Amino acid sequence: MTGRHALWDTLYDAWSSGRTSALATVVDTFGSAPRPIGSSMLLTPAGQVVGSVSGGCVEGDVLERARESVLDGTPQRATYGISDDDAFAVGLTCGGTLEVYVEPVDRDTFPGLGEVMESVRAGVPVAVVTVLEHRGSPPAGRHAVIHADGRDDGPCPPGLPAGVLDDARALLRTGDSGLLHYASEDLSVFVRSLSPPPRMLLFGAGDFAAALASVGRTLGYEVTVCDARPLFTTADRLPDADEVVVARPDEYLAGEVARGRVDARTVVVSFTHDPKFDIPLLERALGLDVAFVGALGSRRTHERRARALAGAGVSARALARLSSPVGLDLGGRSPGETAVSIAAEIIAARHGGGGERLSLRAGPVHLRPTAVSRG
Repeated sequence: MTGRHALWDTLYDAWSSGRTSALATVVDTFGSAPRPIGSSMLLTPAGQVVGSVSGGCVEGDVLERARESVLDGTPQRATYGISDDDAFAVGLTCGGTLEVYVEPVDRDTFPGLGEVMESVRAGVPVAVVTVLEHRGSPPAGRHAVIHADGRDDGPCPPGLPAGVLDDARALLRTGDSGLLHYASEDLSVFVRSLSPPPRMLLFGAGDFAAALASVGRTLGYEVTVCDARPLFTTADRLPDADEVVVARPDEYLAGEVARGRVDARTVVVSFTHDPKFDIPLLERALGLDVAFVGALGSRRTHERRARALAGAGVSARALARLSSPVGLDLGGRSPGETAVSIAAEIIAARHGGGGERLSLRAGPVHLRPTAVSRG
């Protein structure tokens, strides 16, 4: 088990032994909340605390609620809203608001945890749908499990609208977690996506790829660098890549697609500078449902690249998805600075940021995550 899901590994150990743990999860935030949606803290049967939902006295209160949840077997919801003036004193040092859901977890409250962990350990994305509030059945605390590999998800808890599972699958597809509201049902559910790290596929084993591999790894990507030149494509030259592959870029990408290892979260960046590799690679990448496709080069290189791709049959709509020249205008030119500019564009594309300086922008620092409401 990787560190990414270590908390769930600990939870599963207690669940397997028949003991009860308490799991606290950030299900909604507003403003500059200290932890993102999906952050979790676990209270084990032995009294150990794993993970974090905030800090300071807020976390102390969550811990008390976790103990109560274990004792009485009842989930709780708590909202912590702290003004900027009072934030430091009570522990939310950046202000904001967060909502935390605390639930007891054992074989009775979450019988499907075993199949969740089977997927997690196999590297298959899986989502857990938790009922937070419902005027009818199923009551708060019930779960549904959604698998990304197409297997039968099992019966939906009685009374849970079938559309909930469709919405959960949409979140799982992008690896997102979120709070969903269904006004007509007086229903709120939290969808938690548990997925392997998203992949960053870099093609062209040069200094720029090496620098972006380092930044990408810091951002939580599983980074692969691929190049057809064995002399340049070595682990020694690319120490921060998780995988170094000698292969034709377009052939490697096709193989990864066939193996199901490319999804809607995957990032593809070309550093090849060689049309015989660059054009077939980008032609294939632009036909995929991936998060980002970029290519390094000058504006003149981009013009030649765009003409070649159009000549190869790539549509204008697909070409519009290509970020070329890749990166934001930060003014730097070194491999490290270029890597930061490319990573910044990838982050902006992922979260819908505009790339402007925060000091020049009015309003909250962090945009409110989207909470989906259904009529």
